[in-house]
Parts: sequence; C-alpha cells; structure tokens
Amino acid sequence: MPSLKDLKNRIESVKNTRKITKAMQMVAAAKLRRAQEAAVAARPYAERMNVVMAGLAASVGGSDSAPRLLAGTGEDRVHLLVVMTAERGLCGGFNSSIVKLARQRAQELIGQGKTVKILTVGKKGREQLRRDLGDHLTAHVDLTEVKRVGYDNAAAIARDVLSRFDAGEFDVATLFYARFQSVIAQIPTEQQIIPASYEAGEDGAASTLYDYEPEEEAILADLLPRGVATQVFTALLENGASEQGARMSAMDNATRNAGDMINKLTIQYNRSRQAAITNELIEIISGAEAL
Repeated sequence: MPSLKDLKNRIESVKNTRKITKAMQMVAAAKLRRAQEAAVAARPYAERMNVVMAGLAASVGGSDSAPRLLAGTGEDRVHLLVVMTAERGLCGGFNSSIVKLARQRAQELIGQGKTVKILTVGKKGREQLRRDLGDHLTAHVDLTEVKRVGYDNAAAIARDVLSRFDAGEFDVATLFYARFQSVIAQIPTEQQIIPASYEAGEDGAASTLYDYEPEEEAILADLLPRGVATQVFTALLENGASEQGARMSAMDNATRNAGDMINKLTIQYNRSRQAAITNELIEIISGAEAL
C-alpha cells in the first residue's frame, strides 16, 4: 500500500499534468478556429476547380491528344501513396486512422502483385509506417519548421510528385488525409490525384458545353499540374483543421480523466490518513490502559 507521502506526490504530479493538458486544449482551440476557417474557405475554390476540370476532361474524353496527367501511363503496376499526417502527437487517433487506411490500401495492392511506393508528409505517419512498410518508403516531407501551412508548401509537394511521374517512377498516385467534419469527427479520406479523376458537380455545370480558346488539351496541360497542387493544398488544410480538432478533443478527455484520478487519489489519501490517525490513537489508548 502506498504511503501518504507517495499519494501526495502522485496527486501533485497528476495536478501538474492536468494543467498541461488544459493549456494544450486551449491552444488547440485557438488554432482550430484559424485552421477551420482556412479549410472551409478553400472548399468552394476546390469544388469549383473540380467542376471546371471535370467539364474539360469530359470534352477531351479518351482522345490520343489528352494530357498524360489525365490519360495516365496506360498501366497500373506502380502506385505512389502520399500519406499526410501530423508532425506531432497527442491528438488521439488522428494519425493512426490515416495510417490505417493507407496501410490497408498498400497491403491490398501488394497482395495484387503491384509495386507500392510511399511518400510521407508528417513525422508521425512515417514512424508508424516504418514498422511494417519500411521497405516501401521512398521520400519524406518535413513540415516541422513550418508555422502555418501555405500554398507554397503544397506546390513544393506537388512538384515533387509530378517530377516523379514525369520520370516514370509510378503510374498511379493516391492521397491520404483526414477531412475535417467537426471537433469530434475527422474522416480518413483516400483520393486519387494521378491520373486525374474529377466528378461532375451536382448542378450539372460540368455537362455544359463551352467553346474554349485555346483548345481543351492546351488548357488541361496548364491546369492539371495546378489542379494537383490545389488538391494537395486542400488536403493540407483539411489535415490541419482535423489535427487541431482531434488534439482539442483528446486534451479535453485527458483533463477530465486527470480530474477523476485526482478525486480518487484524494479519497484514498484521506482514508489512509484517517487510518493512520486511528492507529495512533489506538496505540496511545492501549499504552495508557497498560499503565
């Protein structure tokens, strides 16, 4: 049974931990607001970009002059998985859920005899994937020193991916990230970015006929790389909001658990203290009666 001093030290330790988790929760709440605003503000542009690209892709169809980013290499042997996670932990199951989805996809492709290459964005995802898919890790993007993710970071990642595609290192590229829905809900998402895959909007704008100048193929050749960068940037913003939401929720739970533990330890401390006092009184009374 722990002594009174041990219980008191443990109570103080848990109280200090609760102060830290409470502070981290407040910091995450402040960062979440900015990250959520950025993610929500980027969605209309990304959605409209998707509609325009879908219309252009539909007009080009399967013609021989279609850009390589849209038509692909004609093969499906080598897959590049771009796995985006956080640089830091203490955010619940945020990182694990993205890694789990990417790991399932990688194992599925390996089971089909495909070659899998993994590009990680974020230290936590790389640490988890290194355990069982370390041989498939080909590159890593470190954003530890980046205070606020911007379009330049996404453009750099997109350029790296596109240069690998131009060099013939892979046939299909897929993006893995978490889409922000609420503080308690972040949805792990899988999105193919090469060859480009676009869905028509619900309003049917993609099916509207337009006359383009220059031709659709020329416009697509210029817009497709920008579309990849836009998708990467959107994923980074969604990931940023999801990370802060998950951290806020995790630190709130940790603060509550620390409070419950303090209450239990305080009750145990009081009971142990009362038992020690009772034993001392019994010893005093027994000694007085013996005299």
